[in-house]
Amino acid sequence: MNVLIVSDSHGLTKELQTIVSRHKQHVDAIIHCGDSELTSDHEALQGMLVVRGNCDYEQRFPTDLVEEVNGVRFFITHGHLYNVKMTLMNLYYKAKEVGARIVCFGHSHIAGCEQIDDVLFINPGSIFLPRMRREKTYAILHIDEATTTVHFYNIDGKPLHDLTTTYTTK
Repeated sequence: MNVLIVSDSHGLTKELQTIVSRHKQHVDAIIHCGDSELTSDHEALQGMLVVRGNCDYEQRFPTDLVEEVNGVRFFITHGHLYNVKMTLMNLYYKAKEVGARIVCFGHSHIAGCEQIDDVLFINPGSIFLPRMRREKTYAILHIDEATTTVHFYNIDGKPLHDLTTTYTTK
């Protein structure tokens, strides 16, 4: 299973559509973790699982989503309501509450992933204004029987090997 994860595009449409076009044939789902700053009917967001961020004023986006993709439960949120710039524990407790194995979030614009117990947290960074590194980033989650790998890419689709992380699938 492959899932494309983006966040914090802050009004970018051409770049977002380019990323989606690059990968849509090879992924089972596309997630946007908020701060798209687009309307819910915007063509750049069609076919995506989208949540509302602190810069989104479209009320039709939910603040959180719990979705299953190929039998794997995801908790999707922007993160600002969970204090993600300080701790992942609020997200951890929410993931446990809803039975999610994967948590996708944004808000900090810092790309990275971390596993706490059996919950994997993924922040794809920002394709608009990254923090802690120069590259504008997004992620693709790959899960097979043996491993779970989070691949990170720059906005041009070049792999960022220093961020890519593999975990044993449980």
